[in-house]
Amino acid sequence: MRRFSVRHVALLSLCAATAWADPLVYTATLAGTYAVPANASPATGTVTLGFDAAGDTLSVELSFAELSSLTTVAHLHCCAPPGTNAGIAVGLTDFASGVTTATYSRLFDLSNPGIYADNFLNGAGDGTAPGAASALGAALAAGEVYLNIHSQALPTGELRANLQAQSLPLPEPGGLVLIALALLALGLARHRGPVLRAFRPLLARSMRRARERTTQAKAWRRPEHLSSR
Repeated sequence: MRRFSVRHVALLSLCAATAWADPLVYTATLAGTYAVPANASPATGTVTLGFDAAGDTLSVELSFAELSSLTTVAHLHCCAPPGTNAGIAVGLTDFASGVTTATYSRLFDLSNPGIYADNFLNGAGDGTAPGAASALGAALAAGEVYLNIHSQALPTGELRANLQAQSLPLPEPGGLVLIALALLALGLARHRGPVLRAFRPLLARSMRRARERTTQAKAWRRPEHLSSR
């Protein structure tokens, strides 16, 4: 019985520590003063980006208001620190053009090479989508990815900012944790007595946490509709 408990505790601890895939969250407050060259636009904007390497997804939630002229396009640029220009990494597909105020929401598939600009895909990405996703993830972690909103009056960019990592990523359960819990449950079914009584609360809490994190992850990944005015 002691051998059983030690083995299962070790398995559960290892899986719980390693199997949760955390989508990394990055945010920025956009301003004309961050553009290169800087401008005096009165516009404001915010962006939240979720980078999930395990799930091969990139989510973009963007809002902006009161641009000095109508929008044209918007991109994620990589790889450069603040105050330095860089090439396009990912264009914001279906971005609202011809407006001054809008919101944007989209979920990108990082495994699709079509989402990346050719120069980024073939340069930093070594010609592959996994390579491009890896390069983008590394640049995000280094603070070297910026979002740029271009307008008719300021074609080089009216609103811009480098994305910065947040300290509270949104978690998603990994399958390994659920497998470990299943193995633990099977073992407990065969070993009654003190071991079962000791592990039953832990198992219940772990399964409840897994369900909560699954619901949270699905809500985070749900694509929203583009709206603008």
